[in-house]
Amino acid sequence: MIELQKVQAGYHKRPVLRGVDLAFRPGEVLALIGPNGSGKSTLLRTALGLLPCTGGQVLYDGVPLTELSPRQVARQAAFLSQSRTTPNITAGRMVLHGRFPHLSYPRHYRPEDREIVRQALAEADAADLVDRPMNELSGGQRQKVYLAMAIAQQTPTVLMDEPTTFLDIAHQLGVMEMAHRLARGGRAVVLVLHDLTLAMGGADRLAVLQDGLLVQSGTPEEIYDSGVLERVFAIRQGRTRTERGWRYYCELPPKEEE
Repeated sequence: MIELQKVQAGYHKRPVLRGVDLAFRPGEVLALIGPNGSGKSTLLRTALGLLPCTGGQVLYDGVPLTELSPRQVARQAAFLSQSRTTPNITAGRMVLHGRFPHLSYPRHYRPEDREIVRQALAEADAADLVDRPMNELSGGQRQKVYLAMAIAQQTPTVLMDEPTTFLDIAHQLGVMEMAHRLARGGRAVVLVLHDLTLAMGGADRLAVLQDGLLVQSGTPEEIYDSGVLERVFAIRQGRTRTERGWRYYCELPPKEEE
């Protein structure tokens, strides 16, 4: 399990995160939500050691992150970043990159690595893209390939920064279903999401960030009952009960009459 304890971090001496306590729990889908600039992506990068803590610490199964090598970290946490370059290789070769932490150098792919890649592509609904060049894929197709690469890394924790970008609504829901499949297999899955309805309807737990502070964390029901989203986002939130449980929605509050 990855734990952030009183974590502070920022860029060029500009503080972003301010004393964040948060755990990424196995078997759970956690959604990080908050306004732009609230520290969501910074939190993921700090949890991975891509950005150093200026205060507090990050623990991997009780071991300080500072005591782990990059390869050890890569065997513990896969990261789907928000922005990525598009190399001139096939989708199948791209997903094979997820196996790098498990291979010695020079890298020689084993039959089991190729089978893991095949399964990851299928799980990400991208099996038909295996031989397609990455630079010929649409944004949504590329996103599915990067999801497959994170799955192929076979880590106990999977961190995704806005994984539903470029995806239509059906594939956005598919990402959430995949996240729950990974969680049911025992992984901790953490997603940065901007779609509050998707986050409230699809996550087991939400962490609400504002101005680098963890304002509140809890189940969707606890977050709704607290009214924290209405305060943080200046929206009005509602819900309706369906056969599958509560479904949440957001709307702008009515304008005050002059």
